[in-house]
Amino acid sequence: MEALLDKNTYTIPHLEGKPDMLVCQNLKKVYPTGKGDYVVLDDLHLAVRQGEFVSIIGHSGCGKSTLLTMIAGLNEISGGKVYVDQQEITGAGPDRAVVFQSPSLLPWLTAIQNVMIGVKQVFPHASSAEKTDICKYYLDKVGLGNDFHKKASSLSQGMQQRVGIARAFALKPKILLLDEPFGMLDSLTRGELQDVLLEIWQKEKITALAITHDVDESIFLADRVIMMTSGPYAKIGDELAIPFDRPRNRKDVLEHPDYYDYRGYLINFLNH
Repeated sequence: MEALLDKNTYTIPHLEGKPDMLVCQNLKKVYPTGKGDYVVLDDLHLAVRQGEFVSIIGHSGCGKSTLLTMIAGLNEISGGKVYVDQQEITGAGPDRAVVFQSPSLLPWLTAIQNVMIGVKQVFPHASSAEKTDICKYYLDKVGLGNDFHKKASSLSQGMQQRVGIARAFALKPKILLLDEPFGMLDSLTRGELQDVLLEIWQKEKITALAITHDVDESIFLADRVIMMTSGPYAKIGDELAIPFDRPRNRKDVLEHPDYYDYRGYLINFLNH
């Protein structure tokens, strides 16, 4: 394991010289209960560089999703600060787009109408044609080029999640936040959408933070895997750099001589 830890010093070409896009300082989350305060997160520090893809893993209940929703501005911060592009966040904003496990689409609207809701907010001065082009571009990128005008209620779960991914990228956010976006999908659809996500992310070069329970998914997606300790008082327990070449091919990743060392290291952390 010592040799594997040394690999955290490896440089990742597309991140060299990049500034921090996301910084969490002394982050704390407390929920009051009838038996006193329950401290979910405590003294959590995290920095993510511009254009970096970070996966976060940990046991259920360790506060992974709590952390993500605090960064998104959807969950009140009990202590500490979150900075995005050097600006302290005070609430939700279009600079942070979220893809949840459930797509959360408006079922009576079409795919393009669901994406358009955010596009109108972020690009209020764009022409109607320009807004439509943005929506169509990202829906096409996620493989829904023939489904612009289908109602969300008529789409499969995997197709709905494709709309959710298109909606997030269409906002042109500074940070993409992914809360187990493939957790409810079958393994085949899950793999397809991982490939779709990476293909668009590679082109857009948006800073990304993904919560996942899946060790293999965390390795395939990320430049760095963050491991959280179990709660209460959860914090960052360890991290592992994943210096595989990009763009990534699933077959090449699985056949990489270090793949199962990385996998074993992460599983060993989770088992202790």
